[in-house]
Amino acid sequence: MSDFRSHIAVIDYGMGNLHSVGKALEAVCPGAKISITSDPALVEDADRVVFPGVGAIRDCMGEIQRLNIGDVVSNALKKKPVLAICVGMQALMEHSEENGGVDCLGLLPGRVKFFGDHLQDSQGGKLKVPHMGWNNVHQTLDHPLWQGIEQDSRFYFVHSYFVDGHNNPNVSGTCDYGADFAAALSHKNLFAVQFHPEKSADAGLQLLRNFCNWMG
Repeated sequence: MSDFRSHIAVIDYGMGNLHSVGKALEAVCPGAKISITSDPALVEDADRVVFPGVGAIRDCMGEIQRLNIGDVVSNALKKKPVLAICVGMQALMEHSEENGGVDCLGLLPGRVKFFGDHLQDSQGGKLKVPHMGWNNVHQTLDHPLWQGIEQDSRFYFVHSYFVDGHNNPNVSGTCDYGADFAAALSHKNLFAVQFHPEKSADAGLQLLRNFCNWMG
C-alpha cells in the first residue's frame, strides 16, 4: 500500500447512508479508491475504514450479526484508522436501550440511552425527539480529526438515542440537547461520531478530510 490514502472501505450492511458518505469522501480525498462493501477481504485490503449506520439498533445488530460485520470491524480496529458514524458509533457500545434493550458489539465501554418523552431545555421548553438538525459540538480533547474545526462548530444530528458520556474516558466531544451527551468518542485508531459529517457542511467535510489523512 504505497499511498496511505489510497483505499477507504465503507462497510455496507444495508443500514447506512452510503451514497452520501461515499460522495463526501470522494470530494475531500481526491484520487482515493472508495469501496462500499461488506466483503471482509476488501475491508482487510483497505487503508482505513468507515463504519456508518442509520435506523433501529435491533435491525442494525441483526444485519451485523448475519454478515459477521462485528469481526470485520474488530479486526480493522486492530490495525488501521476507523471512523464510526451515527448508529455505527452506537453499535460499538455494550448495550442500547432501544427496541426494549439490545446488546451491541461491546468494543467500547458504555451504554446507549433514550432521550425521553419529556425532554426539556434549560428554560423548561419542550424539546422534540428525535434530536434532528444542527447543534454545537464542544471538543473536550485535542485530536487530529478536530484539526481546522473551530470549537463549538455546528454539526447535523438525527437520533433519538445517545451514548452516555458520564464517566466515559473515551469522550472527545460533547453536545447539549436537554443534557450533555457524547457527540464523539476516540480510542487509539478509532474515532466515532453521533452526528453525520457527510451532512455537516464545511465542518463535517473537514473532519472527513482529516480522517483521510489520519495515520491512527
